[in-house]
Amino acid sequence: MNYQGKVYLVGAGPGDPDLLTVKALRLMQNADVVVYDRLISAPILELIPSGVSRINVGKAAGNHSMPQDEINALLANLARRRRSVVRLKGGDPFIFGRGSEEALHLRRQGIDFEVVPGITAAAACSAYAGVPLTHRGTSRGVRLVTGHFKNDEPIDLDWRALADPDATLVIYMGKSTLRRVCARLVSAGLDPATPALAVQDGTLPAQRRVFGDLLTLPGRVKSMALDAPLLIIIGRTVALAGELEWFQPTGETSHAALDQRVGA
Repeated sequence: MNYQGKVYLVGAGPGDPDLLTVKALRLMQNADVVVYDRLISAPILELIPSGVSRINVGKAAGNHSMPQDEINALLANLARRRRSVVRLKGGDPFIFGRGSEEALHLRRQGIDFEVVPGITAAAACSAYAGVPLTHRGTSRGVRLVTGHFKNDEPIDLDWRALADPDATLVIYMGKSTLRRVCARLVSAGLDPATPALAVQDGTLPAQRRVFGDLLTLPGRVKSMALDAPLLIIIGRTVALAGELEWFQPTGETSHAALDQRVGA
């Protein structure tokens, strides 16, 4: 074989460095080069030793600093020259992280790789917002979907299946399509009064939340000027946030959104 290195597809979690896995931290601190995404928080990047090369390949909706095909090729090329290449991805590499696409490219190029799971935003942001994804007698399942499709294609989901009052629905990257998503869920039969929540910068000191329901949440997100990265949680367990909240981020201390509880 004509390569010496290995690529580690590492989930960095939602942003709080304390939520990194022990393995993720060890690999970051022993890497020859770290290739990282836009959503990797500054405190996590600060954990990378000063002598380790860093390459930012961050992508935002409609603004890709490096196309995915080029990222795939970069990882393979780096692995042929470096011993340890860490591909640091927000959340979990295999949950809306395109880690599987990168892994497939590496496999087809004959490059060794390893996947290191990370805490995905659905689990972390909901917990830090005081919302259980499941709760006996309230939610018997969780569904994770993306509000952003490949090449900015229109959202095409099974709305009738998603409009399940006995499940919690979590939407990643849902800011630009939030109003349409809520409208389609109502049209599919979900109660318009279903509690809903938007979380910006979940788990970080700047975290902000806005509560509402399927009718009011889009307007409240707009009025509070919430921005990406934004996670949307829809379901009856959202109503438990008032009793279960424990995290007190600095970004929320002066926002009236905290008083906009479900049903207000």
